[in-house]
Amino acid sequence: MTKRRYRSGSVPRSTELASAILDNAERDVVFMLRIRGQSLDLLSRHFREFIERSLESNGVGYGDHPLLRLFVETHGRELTDFVVSGMALSHQTDLKVFEQFGGDSTHLLRADVWDSLRGYIESAEQHFLSGLGGLHDILAEIDAHRPDAAGGVDD
Repeated sequence: MTKRRYRSGSVPRSTELASAILDNAERDVVFMLRIRGQSLDLLSRHFREFIERSLESNGVGYGDHPLLRLFVETHGRELTDFVVSGMALSHQTDLKVFEQFGGDSTHLLRADVWDSLRGYIESAEQHFLSGLGGLHDILAEIDAHRPDAAGGVDD
């Protein structure tokens, strides 16, 4: 690793900065796994449907609360973001290792990614169902809004 020195004013600041960052690339630059495109859409849909099934199994449908669709969308995004962020943080590859990838090591990486992805999805689902993720709160809120519930909304 060689330090590049430029005389002040002789090189644009962006060039100087880019060179300084690349001088530290082996230590400071990482490649992160990012889920995007159709896979991100599949993950988002999975969590929305998971939340809908969880609510339905507790006798709750979209007509039971005016903000239920917003609840499903918001918590679906939250669970998706949990998985996407977890995967990005747990699968970082530094420049030196990335440059050495080749051959069969990609199969090992794919298996590691699959295992992590499965684990993050299961963790997100358990978080939601545990009550910390909002299922118990929305069920209580819906019960309070039902007209036939004691203390519920009057028609």
